Amino acid sequence: MGESHVDWSLKNIWKRLLNSFIGKKEIESVTAKKETEVEIVAENEEAIELDENGNEIVSEVEIDPLAAAQTEIAELKDKLVRTYAEMENLRKRTQREVADAHKFGVEKFATSLLDVVDNLERALEAEEGNEAVVREGVQLTLNSWHDMMKRFQVERIDAVGEVFDPHLHEALTQMPDEAPAGTVIAQHVAGYTLHGRLIRAAKVLVSSGPAA
Repeated sequence: MGESHVDWSLKNIWKRLLNSFIGKKEIESVTAKKETEVEIVAENEEAIELDENGNEIVSEVEIDPLAAAQTEIAELKDKLVRTYAEMENLRKRTQREVADAHKFGVEKFATSLLDVVDNLERALEAEEGNEAVVREGVQLTLNSWHDMMKRFQVERIDAVGEVFDPHLHEALTQMPDEAPAGTVIAQHVAGYTLHGRLIRAAKVLVSSGPAA
């Protein structure tokens, strides 16, 4: 009975030692885990900076000045190349438009002249000796000519009876006449203006006043 009691006592001692050892390991494990968490929190706290109001200060990422300058230069170069290409296309398009304007600028005017040509051809087709028909054809041609000129803002200057205007008239000569001096008494050829600008002065005879 004494041996059984000793065995039981030894078992209890071993259990207590074993429980004590296991408990110590668990405590060490928990302690190590807590210390790791504290270190992580401490590192995070060190990484986060706060201003005087307690707001987090976001640190700016450092940028390499050389790399930034190279990037900006590349962007500016790309913009320059694109702008040059656009200007070159605009220049070529403008040249084409100017060339077309020179070639076809009188297209409408030339088309209108065709009516005048048609009337002249009709006048030539009139039978010989039929002066009335020829005269009528010439009058139709002249009327169509004046109508066409008006469409293009070409205005006729008729100076007879008007006071001589050196801006519109060209005096061929002066001669005595009952009309007051400086009055246009005859017109050799009519003058014309284009959009108000003189393109040909009327060539006229001007009165020098009654003969003495």
